[in-house]
Amino acid sequence: MTAPSDTTRAHSFNAAAAQYAANRPSYPPALFDAIDELAGRPLAGARVADVGAGTGIATALLHGRGAEVIAVEPGDGMAAQFRRTLPDVPIVRGDGNALPLADASVDFVTYAQAWHWTEPARAVPEARRVLRPGGALALWWNMDPADVPWITEQADRIRAHFNGVHNNKRGAPEMRTALAFKGVPDMPDHAGHIVRWSRHVPIDTHLANLGSHSIFLVQGEEKTGAFLAEERERLLQTFPDGTVEEVYDVLLIVATP
Repeated sequence: MTAPSDTTRAHSFNAAAAQYAANRPSYPPALFDAIDELAGRPLAGARVADVGAGTGIATALLHGRGAEVIAVEPGDGMAAQFRRTLPDVPIVRGDGNALPLADASVDFVTYAQAWHWTEPARAVPEARRVLRPGGALALWWNMDPADVPWITEQADRIRAHFNGVHNNKRGAPEMRTALAFKGVPDMPDHAGHIVRWSRHVPIDTHLANLGSHSIFLVQGEEKTGAFLAEERERLLQTFPDGTVEEVYDVLLIVATP
């Protein structure tokens, strides 16, 4: 199987923005407490650029913490869904490799599930450019924990389905951190933290969450539907009441560039 390009996968979200907004997981309050601590300054009252904002899942939480948020999003469909969800939060079109923001204009640059779509050697200098003195770059991902058997088994089935092409949400935190700054000649000072949390959702929500990932979106409805139908039967053996407990380890990296 030939892996779809990153560009194709990145653009795939635009046609599935409503599905993404309705089914993707959020983030726990402890994550934002950790951002405050590692950055050495509070989100409350700060001006934040939330880059790759998508449908606004993280943006809404940052706003709820008292931050003044401006969202940056490259995709038409995602931006349209964002405006429906958060009509009062400003959003501009662009991406992290060339931020449409003025120099020294924000206190935080944040990426929720989005940094891996950037080129770090370009995105780090851009973050440095737009951050004010003492500002921070915060990156985070919901990762699959290695100690929850059903999640590990499902991840293995997904990898097998894509003949090993799928780079799922597993991996050692130190590996993800190294990849985050790959190619950056002057790596910024940074610190990491992991926050575990979980949510209980209907099986249909869990399957729709899986199906909203780019690797499924680009393979086509027929193949995705067949895989998810088989996955439903497997999940019902583990969760016979039809409610899935999704467990996540949020990997947070806060850099002070």
